[in-house]
Amino acid sequence: CIRDRHCLGPLTQLGFNTIWDVAQCLLADTIGPMNVSSKPQPYLSVSVVLHNSPLALLNSAMQSLHRSAQTAFQANCLARVTVYLIDNLSQESYRAELTQEITGWPQSEFFDIQYLPLASNRGFGAGHNEVLQRLASDFHLVLNPDVELQDDTLRTGLTLLLDNEDVALASPKVFSGGGEQEFLCKRYPSVLVLLLRGFAPRFLRRLFRQQLAAYEMRDLCQDEGHGQGQGQGQGQVNVAIASGCFMLVRTPDLRAISGFNEDFFLYFEDFDLSLRLGKVGRLVFDPDMRIIHHGGYAANKGRLHLRYFITSGIMFFNRHGWRWI
Repeated sequence: CIRDRHCLGPLTQLGFNTIWDVAQCLLADTIGPMNVSSKPQPYLSVSVVLHNSPLALLNSAMQSLHRSAQTAFQANCLARVTVYLIDNLSQESYRAELTQEITGWPQSEFFDIQYLPLASNRGFGAGHNEVLQRLASDFHLVLNPDVELQDDTLRTGLTLLLDNEDVALASPKVFSGGGEQEFLCKRYPSVLVLLLRGFAPRFLRRLFRQQLAAYEMRDLCQDEGHGQGQGQGQGQVNVAIASGCFMLVRTPDLRAISGFNEDFFLYFEDFDLSLRLGKVGRLVFDPDMRIIHHGGYAANKGRLHLRYFITSGIMFFNRHGWRWI
């Protein structure tokens, strides 16, 4: 910067803009930058693992993600987004259709989509880990292909992480496609509640509704209006376990714990990740951050999923401790 006041004389002949530029430079040297929002905006990466996943739901997920990213950008919460679509060995016909579908999705320097077809299917967690070492982002979103974001979902979640350095993960309030609240944040599970929640008939679940409600943290996460867009809930809540359908985390924290445990092929990998990530920072449920989840329970997906659920459940309790009731 020019510091000698004698040098300013000739500059007056160059016009107002030049003098203003010099004044800005002098002020920057003495009191710092004049733009209070000069702090770099964060870079977000997103990983979505696919295996013949319904393209209509995936299209809705990508469109809603783009809209939510634009809202976060306009609120100065986000600089750019890279989305990784990790394909865990889908059928060739599906891959061809998906490749064509991607061409119709919004893409730019701000919002980039990268398709990564893998030669093998090593599971949900391993698929997300495929991009872990290449991430250069500040924050990372683990996202299911059957999730729709509201326009302000990312703005709300990123603001939570930016304002609270002790928060390692932000988890949203989840609604089904029919508008009913789903309770995907959990306390530590017992064998009993997992069996009841996944496989028991309705009349039996009613007998144990207090145990199930406690496990699902309904006392803290229940929407007062019992429906989408109604009620205010009870504010942000610390949780033990967050759902893998939407996990907004700090990329350095995710890398520090080496991402997902790839011993879990499907189910409970998000439970395991939550408990390990909870040793790094707080996991926070934010009712103002909302998504729609079109997923279902393992018991409704056939015998193969049931086998995955039981195998992974046993592995989870062996690693973290058994609780029966």
